[in-house]
Amino acid sequence: MTGQQRHADHEVVVIGAGFGGIGAGIALQRKGIHDFIIVDKWDRVGGTWHANTYPGVAVDIPSFIYSFSYEQRGDWSRIFAPGTELRDYADDMVDKYGLRPKLRSSTTIVSAVFDADDGLWLLGTDGGRSMTARFVVMAVGGLERPKMPEIPGLRDFGGVLVHTALWDDDVALADKRVAVIGTGATALQLVPAIVDRVAHLTVFQRTPIWVFPKTDAAVGRLGRAVLNQPLLRSGIRFAGTVATEIGMGGLVAGPSWLTDAGRRLAEIPVRRWMRSQVHDPVLRDKLTPRYGLGCKRPSMSNDYLSTFNRSDVSLVTEPIGFIGEHGVVTEDGAHHDADVLICATGFKLWEKDSVPPFPVVGRDGLDLGEFWDRHRFQAYHGVSVPGFPNLFSITGPYGFVLGSYIWMIEATAAHLSRAIAETKRRGATVCEISRPAHDEYFAKCLRRQQKNFLFTDVCAGSNTYYINSHGDSPFRPSTHGEMYWQNRHFDLNDYHYGHGVAVRETGPVLEGSA
Repeated sequence: MTGQQRHADHEVVVIGAGFGGIGAGIALQRKGIHDFIIVDKWDRVGGTWHANTYPGVAVDIPSFIYSFSYEQRGDWSRIFAPGTELRDYADDMVDKYGLRPKLRSSTTIVSAVFDADDGLWLLGTDGGRSMTARFVVMAVGGLERPKMPEIPGLRDFGGVLVHTALWDDDVALADKRVAVIGTGATALQLVPAIVDRVAHLTVFQRTPIWVFPKTDAAVGRLGRAVLNQPLLRSGIRFAGTVATEIGMGGLVAGPSWLTDAGRRLAEIPVRRWMRSQVHDPVLRDKLTPRYGLGCKRPSMSNDYLSTFNRSDVSLVTEPIGFIGEHGVVTEDGAHHDADVLICATGFKLWEKDSVPPFPVVGRDGLDLGEFWDRHRFQAYHGVSVPGFPNLFSITGPYGFVLGSYIWMIEATAAHLSRAIAETKRRGATVCEISRPAHDEYFAKCLRRQQKNFLFTDVCAGSNTYYINSHGDSPFRPSTHGEMYWQNRHFDLNDYHYGHGVAVRETGPVLEGSA
């Protein structure tokens, strides 16, 4: 059987050249796996930081935390680095770790089908060509497909229509009437960045957001001197990581009595600061959330709220009825003129046909998107799913702990590279997560999830993307420390190893009963 199997074009194909794909490539090299390529639809690495170029784009976690533990930098221009620096950081890592020859840019994977007889994945591309891989790593990222609002008449708008994730620098904003739909983390950065350029800015808000003051500043000579000292830099990073762990990860992993008390205490100074930023009491009330802190992704800005004090800025909270040729019409019949309509409406994060972003077909014709749609999102440590041998994910469901995205990348990249290396060590060609191990992990996540405050009245009306269409929150309900340890020390026998159909496992698929 083994001798009859076809040889793969590449041992591993990594799909995506953002931080996830770069982290996966480095992890594979560290395990002695060098026959791999990294495929990306863009013409440059960086993923999200290459795609998102809207005005004001920047990281919303301090840069010394939002960076790889093995590639810490001391040359950030600001505490919260602008997007271009994150993109350049990705570029530098590709060169430093010798990944440039492995890149296949401007190539979009459109399908992935597993051949059980040969234990290979057949990958189709947008150019009509195909390639085979022994193992596939899905590193397409969670912020992959922009989500346009489902508003009647959107395509009939006669002015310029743009989504923040598909920003066009040629769009003229100067002296234009600009409308922004959405008030999430992106809008908090965009609105203050463009307000001085436009004639009038109208912001359409469905749900107000919690806003923290942003302790941002330029990193001057003293700051660079400190950050260029490895021990000092690591100490600062550790302190920031612990603070982020407590403030974000603790919300979903801590005991309810403690997290509830901590959340209520934290709300007091934040609400007081928010209210101090807005002069008009009616406007202030509209911008104040009614749901609890942490139900939606909290964001930071020193000038977003105060922007609404300006006479050339309007906040509209009436629901949108439809989009007309010359602007937005709200349900109360009011017409809001616009020359440019900007959709700051996020991404298709947990939606069918978006995760994964192309058909992925495993054993017996099992489609991954269909499986998740019917049986709820699930994956062993966010990495592996039964029925999909040799397929691993960097950003799978129940893999991400709230905090720095980089933490998850390092953890899941370590997990998948360990599993692939073990497959090779055993002389096998196929590895597949066992259903008992996967189902035990999923059941544990569901049990913990039941204690999550996201599902209480505290979060009613928050319209949070933390909860998907199944009523689940596919974030890993654990601490960063647990995620770090378990992805590096899981029982290697949780996977089955063999040759092609030799590892095939039968049995029921868990459908979500904890």
